[in-house]
Amino acid sequence: MIELTRRFVRDERAATAIEYSLIAAGVASAIVVAVNALGVNVKGMWTSIKTALGS
Repeated sequence: MIELTRRFVRDERAATAIEYSLIAAGVASAIVVAVNALGVNVKGMWTSIKTALGS
């Protein structure tokens, strides 16, 4: 039982998986923010074009 406990404490696979999932969540959040900002800018551009054409 003591050996099992020692192996459990030394095993870092779960910690690594959690770290990778946190990194993936951060990257996904950054992508969502970037796409949202890009969408707002594109909408503004098309609105300006529409106004300039008088439609």
